[in-house]
Amino acid sequence: MRYVAIGDSFTEGVGDELPDGSSRGWADRVAAGLAATGNDGVRYANLAIRGRLLEPIVTDQLDAALSLDPAPTLLTLNGGGNDMLRPRTDVDRLVALTAHAVRRCADAGVRLVLLSGADPSARLPFGRAVRQRGEALTARIAELAGAHGLDFVDVFHDSEIRHPAYWSPDRLHLNATGHQRVAELVLDALGEPTAARAVRPDSPETHRLLTELRYYREHVLPWIGRRLRGRSSGDGRTGKYVGWIPVPPGQPSRACT
Repeated sequence: MRYVAIGDSFTEGVGDELPDGSSRGWADRVAAGLAATGNDGVRYANLAIRGRLLEPIVTDQLDAALSLDPAPTLLTLNGGGNDMLRPRTDVDRLVALTAHAVRRCADAGVRLVLLSGADPSARLPFGRAVRQRGEALTARIAELAGAHGLDFVDVFHDSEIRHPAYWSPDRLHLNATGHQRVAELVLDALGEPTAARAVRPDSPETHRLLTELRYYREHVLPWIGRRLRGRSSGDGRTGKYVGWIPVPPGQPSRACT
């Protein structure tokens, strides 16, 4: 199997950091899970870049993914989360971009799995607008997947992953536990023998004033500053595995441990 993942910070693995500061994430975990149950191992590439809008994902990243040699046999696609955070979101355009990716993968003979991102809206400023947009896009992508007979992993409506225990301090990205749950949802959709586990913390999350002030200072204000400057957290970055890396059978690779 040759598996390539494209997308934004969700697929890059932001929030699931290793001791050396690099990101792991659900896609790395899926590669490891696929290798653990196969006899020949997996070749894996991850072209996702944090901050990317959907258009460069389904153009630049998809071009690079389909140009890999040898060609991929499996591709996962998630995108649109950063588009949802912009003041204006054209859901019809996002669906059309996704449909373009569906056609290209079909023409190339590559198995495509579509994912919706996890729903962060309950704990975000202006979360109601984010949820409404996410609901609309998720419904349309699910319809698109159904029309083409594609696997669709609906993380957005996974009620378990909305629990604060699965999220990073920035409230926008999943933590290691959240990424593990997404990996298990994806592996389940691929027919691999796993079960998505639920994690329940011992105590509920609290929203004290100092905690909220720290959250806005450390996460919200820097994000607003980048938007005002026309900058992205992914500026100057490339995908973390732009060529095939081996994931040996029966054991995780350096990238997936």
